[in-house]
Amino acid sequence: MKIAVCLKQVPATDSRIKPSGDGHAVDLAGVEWVVNPYDEFALEEALRLKEKHSGEVVVFSIGGDKVEEAMRSALALGADRAVVLKDPAFTHADPLPVAEALAAMAKRESPDLILCGKQGVDHDRMAVPAMLAEKLDWPQATVVVKLEIGADGKSAHAEREVEGGHEELEITLPAVIAAQKGLNEPRYANLKGIMAAKKKPVAVVTAAELGLNPPTSPIQMLEVAQPSQARKNRMITGDPAQQVEELVRILRTEEKIL
Repeated sequence: MKIAVCLKQVPATDSRIKPSGDGHAVDLAGVEWVVNPYDEFALEEALRLKEKHSGEVVVFSIGGDKVEEAMRSALALGADRAVVLKDPAFTHADPLPVAEALAAMAKRESPDLILCGKQGVDHDRMAVPAMLAEKLDWPQATVVVKLEIGADGKSAHAEREVEGGHEELEITLPAVIAAQKGLNEPRYANLKGIMAAKKKPVAVVTAAELGLNPPTSPIQMLEVAQPSQARKNRMITGDPAQQVEELVRILRTEEKIL
């Protein structure tokens, strides 16, 4: 069984993010970059499926030179190969061209299953897995918390979170699965895996090799700013009944909340 895992490198969730000097972007200087946490669940599930059904795990990613750190981390955990699209035009692209690029990688590799995290923790768009499935014309299941592959290797049973409960799906492979927290408990790399990762291949591809055109975006970043820290305090005097009456008046007539 051949399984592809889509990984994204994102700022660590405890990073202190601030606007750039011109106010039109985010200043990423000094930010620690890590594998997107939801993608870690996807990778762990791929490794467990490989151990159970045998086969190969190949990791896909898009980014600059630093993204190789994330690839080496995945290889140290047990992935067999990595494929990276290094193109500045795609590094900060919108979800649609990212999905198109990942679909182009998938068409070259022909995996039986693609696993992704349900969303990236940087933009929280939660769009790429569904777009990827659409571009491939494959079935999909998102926010998956349980996954079982059929004995024939051609079907899967997925359990996904929905509002107020869980939903169970029967899916024909190949398919795209987006992992939710709770699907598994990601492992840690050991020394043997870290040393082995240094010898595993990381293939670099270009947009031209994948037949992709430079992405265009309908979205323009106008301004990036810190939330206002200004606070207004007002003391309301009187007995409790008078205080409540005055508070309601302020919320209704001055703040226009009620």
